[in-house]
Amino acid sequence: MNHTERFITLRVSLIMGVRMLGLFMLFPVMSVYAGDYDSSTPFLIGIAIGIYGLTQALLQIPFGYLSDRFGRKPILIIGLIIFLLGSVVAANASSIIYIVIGRALQGGGAISAVLMAFLADSISEDNRAKANAFVGFQIGVAFMLSLIIGPIITSRVGLSGLFWIIGLLSIIAMLIVISLQHSNPINYYRLSFGALKETLSRELITLDFSVFSLHLILASGFIVMPLLIMENQIVSMIDNWQLYLPAVIFSFIGMLPLIIISEKFKKTKYILLFSIFLLIISQIIFYISSLNFSVFLITLTIFFVAFNTVEAILPSLLSKTASASKRGLAMGIFSTSQFLGTFIGGSIGGLIYDIYDLNSVFLFTIFIAIIWWFMVLFSPLKTKT
Repeated sequence: MNHTERFITLRVSLIMGVRMLGLFMLFPVMSVYAGDYDSSTPFLIGIAIGIYGLTQALLQIPFGYLSDRFGRKPILIIGLIIFLLGSVVAANASSIIYIVIGRALQGGGAISAVLMAFLADSISEDNRAKANAFVGFQIGVAFMLSLIIGPIITSRVGLSGLFWIIGLLSIIAMLIVISLQHSNPINYYRLSFGALKETLSRELITLDFSVFSLHLILASGFIVMPLLIMENQIVSMIDNWQLYLPAVIFSFIGMLPLIIISEKFKKTKYILLFSIFLLIISQIIFYISSLNFSVFLITLTIFFVAFNTVEAILPSLLSKTASASKRGLAMGIFSTSQFLGTFIGGSIGGLIYDIYDLNSVFLFTIFIAIIWWFMVLFSPLKTKT
């Protein structure tokens, strides 16, 4: 990439990373701390985790379309303002209901598709895969960092304080957006069935279902895993970094050869299948094993290797598959699928936990992952993409 492309990629990845850092910090603490709020139940905690995904899912396509129509930058700023408002509502909540409302408003800032479309607009086709992989890597870094610092921050300032910090991070992201060069509208077209049909090829449907399944498993898993850590007395909340930090380091070491094989040797589909297989293995181990520190660390590392690899691969595949004229719309459908997975994973995971027990949630994620593996296996994705 040339200097301009590197600079744009860095800023877009910072916006995405800062915003996702705030959201990801909630995953390891929400199911533990949300129980202290008025009217709290496991199902409502699951809704609080997942409702963000529902509003994101509903608004990704409209935001992507509007960014095609009016330009990316103004839509990014509007989305971050809505996200900030939701963070403030959640920070002032005393009841789980207001946490749910705040999280729904956070999801109203549905800018993921717009950001990825802005990146694709600004980077040459030859370098687009590298730029998307870098953004995916930054999201992975944000995710790993959030697992380490989220419990530390929340143990000191509570869930309310964490929401204030998330609001501050959204302001930082807004300042970075303001520094971006304004882009003219890319294309004007009516949002019709024909336009949608162009973005629903078999390849794109496979990618949409992949990101749906990945984030469903993530949301469901993080209802259960923080509680398992506490119930099995593996580590205390403030010492969660002793578990997550080595898992972060080992998972990045493990994902690098997979990314290299995917990009350099053009074996993306095979690496995707292998990563889904690792996810299935991690969920089975969580379900059947007696958990201690070592078992939890190994299983968590396997899970993170798979998650980070898939998270980096999917945007690159999408950018190669979607047409330029409908890229904002295609990114919107992709992001809709991602956040719908978060909503359904959180909601159904919380409901299963409420009706049955913690471990039963893993049966649900194993089932989804197996369906996903077979869908990718029989998909028309090019093995040399």
